[in-house]
Amino acid sequence: MSDRLSVFKTYKLYVGGKFPRSESGRVYEVTDAKGKWLANAPQSSRKDARDAVVAARKAFGAWSGATAYNRGQILYRIAEMLEGRREQYVREVAEAEGLSKSKAAAQVDAAIDRWVWYAGWTDKIAQVVGGGNPVAGPYFNLSSPEPTGVVVVLAPQESSFLGLVSVLAPVIATGNTAIVIASEKSPLPALSLGEVLATSDLPGGVVNILSGRTAEIAAPLASHQDVNAIDLAGADEALAKELEIAAADNLKRVLRPQPVDDADWWAAPGTDRMTAFLETKTVWHPTGSLGASGSSY
Repeated sequence: MSDRLSVFKTYKLYVGGKFPRSESGRVYEVTDAKGKWLANAPQSSRKDARDAVVAARKAFGAWSGATAYNRGQILYRIAEMLEGRREQYVREVAEAEGLSKSKAAAQVDAAIDRWVWYAGWTDKIAQVVGGGNPVAGPYFNLSSPEPTGVVVVLAPQESSFLGLVSVLAPVIATGNTAIVIASEKSPLPALSLGEVLATSDLPGGVVNILSGRTAEIAAPLASHQDVNAIDLAGADEALAKELEIAAADNLKRVLRPQPVDDADWWAAPGTDRMTAFLETKTVWHPTGSLGASGSSY
């Protein structure tokens, strides 16, 4: 028999590139599908939520100003890091969702592939949703997408990893910064993701991860004046309605929860979640007088 003591993993929040404990000092028990204790997760407070907004806003300028190619490189690096810790995520997903090891492995592989998929879109989405517009006059008329800003993401409650990646990756791929509220029941894969983000090339503050009671954390974020948008994927009908009302105060963009089940997270994602948090800037520029032969240029 081994005479070593068990070394239990301490899960922490991920805010501003650092790993603080909850400001309140509170934790709550996380159990597996059979009720067995897995870990104590931090129970975030309103102060933690406000700190996450400050960190996300501070990081927004540099992240949105980075080249799309550079963002793609960083997202691909995250996928590399996830691949290196694949076995850890397989175990955490299996425990969190009561899956067999093979089914959990399939979900983790799909999540890593999805990171790669979004990494490839960073420098292509502008060509799909932007471009030159034909106008009746001597002007160039160009439309280009720009990130909305600070986005709060309520991670899906049942899909602890594939669903999480499916809602987070498109937000940061398009230049937004994110505050993630992890699945209340199964937060451990999300909290472990913070460790991967910290050791990739992602600047601190671009993604901030909070765990705890979803309704308690989401309420102050939905009404926060420095939050620009909110994705309600992890909210039930009653909570979603409450948060929509709070978000209306400063005209936040709101992506309403869709009636999906776990199987839908396996579907090809498309571009909808990227375009949900993009604004379109249109610029008019005079070309000079147009004669019979065309533009003076």
